[in-house]
Amino acid sequence: MINSTEKYCLVFLSGLMMFASGCVSMETQEEIVVRQAPSPQRQARKGVYHKVKPGETLWRIAKTYNVPVKDIIRTNSIPKSAKIERNQLVFIPGVDDVREIFLDVDKAQNEFIWPVRGKVVRYFHQRNDGHVNKGIDIRVQEGDMVKAARTGRVVFADYLSGYGYTVILDHLDGLYSVYAQNSKVLVKLGELVLRSRDIAQVGRSGDLAYLHFQIRKKSIEDNPLNYLP
Repeated sequence: MINSTEKYCLVFLSGLMMFASGCVSMETQEEIVVRQAPSPQRQARKGVYHKVKPGETLWRIAKTYNVPVKDIIRTNSIPKSAKIERNQLVFIPGVDDVREIFLDVDKAQNEFIWPVRGKVVRYFHQRNDGHVNKGIDIRVQEGDMVKAARTGRVVFADYLSGYGYTVILDHLDGLYSVYAQNSKVLVKLGELVLRSRDIAQVGRSGDLAYLHFQIRKKSIEDNPLNYLP
């Protein structure tokens, strides 16, 4: 008999398998930083402008204002390959007042960090040879350590066809992070790992060493750049 958790993991993994090929050939795309002035159309709508401070992400801003991330992205016309930066003005639709975002030490484990440091060579939903990328691909050195982007429990740690050795963390709030194209897994199924702990080593696919990184809301992929500082 399969319990509800195991059943969910099977559905989750089947969703991952839809991207199981087309990861080797990379098309470099320059990272975009959104810098746009308030438009008269936005000024006429109900909402406020939030000035981005260091360490703030679209995900944290959306949670603070209780506004869906997708609404903020759509209102500000933020590309999928973009990130927000310090002092940028982001229009928050449908709210009446500017709110302070607190990133205190006690809540630090709830914020995402980059699992590796490298160049993003393939972006979220970027097409390549007919396949759609479900995350981002970060070019690094073969053997580099992969860190947990956020505290979570290991729900998968094994070889996955098309992904290489893969780790999936359940962050216990509906969010999951996926770390694929590794040569070695350093954690065990069911283990609770803290943010920034080493969980895998980057492998090589063809001529390129890179980490394939996803963030998912339940079984649906979301843009990792919305969560990373």
